[in-house]
Amino acid sequence: MAFQSASATTALAPANPWALVPPLGNLDAYISAVNRLPLLTLEEEQRYAQQFKKDNDLEAAGRLVLSHLRLVVSISRQYLGYGLPHGDLIQEGNVGLMKAVKRFDPDQGVRLVSYAMHWIKAEIHEYILKNWRMVKVATTKAQRKLFFNLRSMKQGFKADAIDADTHRETLSDHEIDMVAEQLNVKREEVIEMETRLAGGDVLLDPAPSDDGEQAFGPIAYLADTAHEPTAMIESRQRDALATDGITSALASLDARSRRIVEQRWLQVNDDGSGGMTLHELAAEYGVSAERIRQIEVAAMKKMKKALVEHA
Repeated sequence: MAFQSASATTALAPANPWALVPPLGNLDAYISAVNRLPLLTLEEEQRYAQQFKKDNDLEAAGRLVLSHLRLVVSISRQYLGYGLPHGDLIQEGNVGLMKAVKRFDPDQGVRLVSYAMHWIKAEIHEYILKNWRMVKVATTKAQRKLFFNLRSMKQGFKADAIDADTHRETLSDHEIDMVAEQLNVKREEVIEMETRLAGGDVLLDPAPSDDGEQAFGPIAYLADTAHEPTAMIESRQRDALATDGITSALASLDARSRRIVEQRWLQVNDDGSGGMTLHELAAEYGVSAERIRQIEVAAMKKMKKALVEHA
């Protein structure tokens, strides 16, 4: 995402809002600038979203993006432990933010910050999986969840053992069981993922030997599946479920159930925290926290059924 060079100010310039943000090459200046950009009120967000939706007003879209750049910076910090440049993480997150703005429907009654968070994280996840290693270490949804949680969970444990070959801290049997239980995966999958994360990189395309003979590496046996028809269809289906499917599923709920689901699963505050707790919602509706939980469970089942029908 390219930005034009200019000094950051605290007011949105009507002619060119992008001029407020300095080049991403100067990361400290960029972060300082986006943190000074004013947030939009609900009324302003709705107005700009409607202008973009109905009139394809790109300036309105730019204002929506600008007001949420600080969210991208906040989310990107959560992924600094993978050894990738912070600026690149922000760039990918900005791509996800723009995709969210493009697909955002202001008539659904959900704030853009809640909707955009999922697109930002998805784009950063894809970037990490493609660049952290030459070959992806996570393929299924469960493996991806394990990949993005194992590192942080491992840091919370006190290492009980050191691997004799790699000299890296390894998880004990008890810690492996704890991770498997918390992430709802098999302990064998935890062991495999830890091994893959701790393994060394493999040179896919080795250089020719001294005698001029061509050396063969793993790259010779890898197929390019980037444009494989089945994968492309599955990708489009996932995108449809993430946008139209969720919107349709939410529309199938009554007002109370929908608000509970949005607060529990879709709401994200400026500080990165989630929405309301069961007890807070219980106090609002004058019922018990258990009743709110029952309504939430029923609503999620109804949404799941709606998503299946939509697919």
